[in-house]
This record gives sequence, structure tokens and C-alpha cells, in this order.
Amino acid sequence: MTKRIKDPISFSQLAQDTILNFIGMQGEPAAVRISVASDSPLDPRYEVTLIDLDERGAEDFIFDGNGFEVLIDPKSLELLEGTRIDWVETLTESGFKFDNPNLKPIGTTPIEGELAEKVQQVIDEYIRPGVAQHGGNVALVEVRDDVVYVQMGGGCQGCGLASVTLNQGVERILKEKIPEIKAVVDITNHAAGSNPYTTNSAG
Repeated sequence: MTKRIKDPISFSQLAQDTILNFIGMQGEPAAVRISVASDSPLDPRYEVTLIDLDERGAEDFIFDGNGFEVLIDPKSLELLEGTRIDWVETLTESGFKFDNPNLKPIGTTPIEGELAEKVQQVIDEYIRPGVAQHGGNVALVEVRDDVVYVQMGGGCQGCGLASVTLNQGVERILKEKIPEIKAVVDITNHAAGSNPYTTNSAG
């Protein structure tokens, strides 16, 4: 049976009003299911859906969203604790915005701490000089859970051999200099690269 709990997440007034409006438009009593569709730090995604009241799952947790019932599955609950949900509208899109302290997207956390400082030093001293010879650049975006996230620019963005630069250059050097590094992840949007140095040599 469902388990009733105290509010694990909160809603802005606008988010509450929007949900109540959606329920009113449906014309029948409904509950709101909130779930984590992807817990990847590169692209955390969430789902907010209206469901019939008889669609409650046996393992669901339920709480009062101030005018509507909210259901969350156990796995999502662990990841959503302390989250605040807002409704935002811009000229191009509208939707629910999740401020989740448990799933901060990569690049939103300050670069700080002893490990991050070591990584930055290695990039500045051993990696950037090499890629700069090809008109490229490698920037540290974040260090999280001993994984280094970098972004390539200049001639490396869109380069056909950017993965070679990453695996045989950036990752190899970082792991040699800092053994505790588990992996290096390139978050560059290479499709947006407009002026790669060459596709026949490392980016």
C-alpha cells in the first residue's frame, strides 16, 4: 500500500497554481506523479504527470501538495529529497524547473577543493600548452566524485580526433599525475564546432 509521508519536496505558488489548473482542465480527480527520468549529472531530467487516483502503486510514497496528491516512487524519492519545484515561462519554452540539491548538473558547482586545484594545475602546465599548438583549448568544468569533466574549445571543438586527444592526451596525463582520478569526461558540444584545426591530427 502507499505510504503517506511529510513533504519531501516543495512547490512555488506558481507551480502549485499551474498543477491545479492542469487538474481542473482534465475535469476529473487526479494525482500528480513526480519521478526522476535520468539521474545523470550531465543531463538530469524529471517527469511530472497527471494520473488517475486509482493508479497509485503499492510502493509509492504520497504527500499533500497543498490541494493535490503527489506520488513518488522509492528510487525517485531518494533523489528528490529537499527539491523545490517552480514553473517558469520564457519566450521560447515553459515548464517545471527543479532545484534539486541532490542532482546538480555538471558545471553548476564551483571549482574548488584540493583535488580540483591539482587538476587545474596539471591542465595548465601539461595539457593546455600541447593543445594550444593546434589552436585548441581544454578547460576544467568540474571535478565530482573523482571524475573530471572538461570542455574543449578552439580547434579542438568539432575536431574529428577530439576523442583521441581526450583519451590519449588529457585523460592519460591526468591519471598519471593524479592517480585518484577515476575518469575524464568531455562535455563539449562538438557539433557546434565551426573551426576545428584539422580532422587528420589530434584536436
